Amino acid sequence: MCTTITPSALAFMRRMLRLSGNPAYAIRLLATPGGCSGLGIDLSVEAKASEGDVTTEYEGLTLHMPPATQALLEGCTLDFADTVHSSGFVVRGSQGACGCQGAAVAPAVIDVSRLRHKV
Repeated sequence: MCTTITPSALAFMRRMLRLSGNPAYAIRLLATPGGCSGLGIDLSVEAKASEGDVTTEYEGLTLHMPPATQALLEGCTLDFADTVHSSGFVVRGSQGACGCQGAAVAPAVIDVSRLRHKV
């Protein structure tokens, strides 16, 4: 995976795992069409990968994602922004190398009450 994940995004993902009560589980990333910039990121806490998912480890954190999501995030930086007005993940491109074509994607609000937990 040639995606960079910032320390703030990693910290939020690890916090999601702790809050789920299953810190040994993994994070599943899903890039979905939508938002003003055309790409949204959904995250869930998962016990195992879904069929067909690509599984990778990033700085000790296990990530699952569909191949299409991996392709969209290739060459991008996944960041987590927490401001007074919103908090969420932001995808930033690297010279147009990723699905967001080099533009910052508006942060998606992460509603912790919607975090899924699959066993």
